[in-house]
Amino acid sequence: MTDRFITQPALADLADVPARSRWVRSGSLRLHALDYGDDPGGGRVPMLLLPGITSPAVTMDFVARKLTDLVRPIVPDIRGRGLSDDGDSYSLEAYAEDTEAWINGLGLERPVVAGHSMGARIAAVTAVRATVPLLGTVLVDPPMSGPGRGPYPTTLSAFLGQLEQARRGTDADEVARAWPRWPRREQELRARWLSSCGEEALRATHHGFETEDFFDWWSSVPTPTALLYGEDSPVVTPACVEEATLKHPQARLTCIPSAGHMVFWDAPEAALDALRESLRAMLA
Repeated sequence: MTDRFITQPALADLADVPARSRWVRSGSLRLHALDYGDDPGGGRVPMLLLPGITSPAVTMDFVARKLTDLVRPIVPDIRGRGLSDDGDSYSLEAYAEDTEAWINGLGLERPVVAGHSMGARIAAVTAVRATVPLLGTVLVDPPMSGPGRGPYPTTLSAFLGQLEQARRGTDADEVARAWPRWPRREQELRARWLSSCGEEALRATHHGFETEDFFDWWSSVPTPTALLYGEDSPVVTPACVEEATLKHPQARLTCIPSAGHMVFWDAPEAALDALRESLRAMLA
């Protein structure tokens, strides 16, 4: 029996999102995404925007809607979150297979694949697998923890504590205590949608942050690729930036001033400007 649920007020949030629901299958799983674009043939390059560990698709609406003049954003509910099914695996390879299913199932030709946090790691693995052709990748503050690299800075117990708050019924004020810099609407969406994330999905993904090494993939990510990171991020530290630069000198690295790991929430204007600049370079 699943431990996930979505309340009526959360579902009502979708009425305010300028996107339509799209569905694909990845093996036996039914996967949901929000499509901010035109019908196929609309002319803009498609871009899959893959969210982080506790971010259903709707929570990245404020990012996607700022990109529709450049690309056709499509934001998936990653397996085990939002309206998508639970998975039997939450490895990077399994997540990458889902990404390929979205690309094939929606008929996306040479999309950009971008992602934040967990989503950035998935984007990197999808690009290296090279099962589907991509235009490029944008990786935003990917977890660089892994074997021999120390733990992921947010503990599993912290994630589970936030999930328990959501299950019992939280609100934006309680979310604001943990994330005081976030815009109010994003605090409200977090409060209403976190309960759609499965506990096993969080446990397994957090375990992957500490057992699957980002740098095993990073140097093989095809160009063009961009890596954006928060100036104050505990996830992408100065030592990580130095290693990322040495291991992939062709990649474009950009620091987002005054941002922690949650770069779009911490510094929305600066993060969106950096993302748009990276996309313009790829589209050119």
